[in-house]
Amino acid sequence: MNADAVVLDIDGVLVDVADSYRRAIIETLDRVYGETVDDDTIQRFKNAGGFNNDWELTDAAALFVLADDAGYDTDVTAFTDAVAAAGGGLDAAEGVVRDAPIDDEAVFGRWEPDHLRAVFQALYLGSDRYRRLEGGDPPVESRGYIRDEPVLVERSTLDALTERFAIGVLTGRPAAEADIALDRAGLSVADDRRFTMDDWAEGKPHPQALTTLADRFDADAVVFAGDTLDDVRTATNAAEADPDRTYRGVGVLTGGLTGQSGRRAFDDAGAAAIIETVNDLPDLLEGP
Repeated sequence: MNADAVVLDIDGVLVDVADSYRRAIIETLDRVYGETVDDDTIQRFKNAGGFNNDWELTDAAALFVLADDAGYDTDVTAFTDAVAAAGGGLDAAEGVVRDAPIDDEAVFGRWEPDHLRAVFQALYLGSDRYRRLEGGDPPVESRGYIRDEPVLVERSTLDALTERFAIGVLTGRPAAEADIALDRAGLSVADDRRFTMDDWAEGKPHPQALTTLADRFDADAVVFAGDTLDDVRTATNAAEADPDRTYRGVGVLTGGLTGQSGRRAFDDAGAAAIIETVNDLPDLLEGP
């Protein structure tokens, strides 16, 4: 697969977030509502599309929990399928709940996105980082799940990629949290070669960030490696938006999508290739 620029996702590609971001979603709901979801449910929301932002995924999962309490007679599979059919993302989840035959006030009267975000950040960042990055005292004390993010990428992989290709980063993390993960992984990327949550409003799978990076690289062929269906969709959308360049999405099986079911899901989303780990990427790629 030829390329002259490689763009990397962070979560599930460079670092493992199963015990950090995903754990923060599960425990935030439990602390706020006394009920929660499991990791399979989180993945169903991811697969529905539009949930690159884990704060918004937490909000949507909270809507499901609250709707279930209010008598919404459906399971999470039907709920996330309805969200996907409505276009994915938090707005779609809100619409599904509002269209359900339940009392809206019983759900939205208890739904507190600002509080959910504060609890999530306190659990994820830990108390000290929360005070420094968020300002003020955290709503709960925590050592911070951000400490529990094993590095997935090997030093030799980063060396092989940076020696041969222009490297960019495209992530749903806030900039400060992206800095922490990139530093832990040992990857230095200039500000103009990365997009974080703070840099664009649309989020994946909107193609703007990827096509902008391609412009900045002056690249003819761009590979984007990520662990979610929206990562692959970002590349396919970029190919439609910018037909003068080649964009290929590579699915990485170290996030929520794994095994044969993960391969099938990436295939269905239009992945150009599927690899077990980002450390397989250098062997997949040929230079310009």
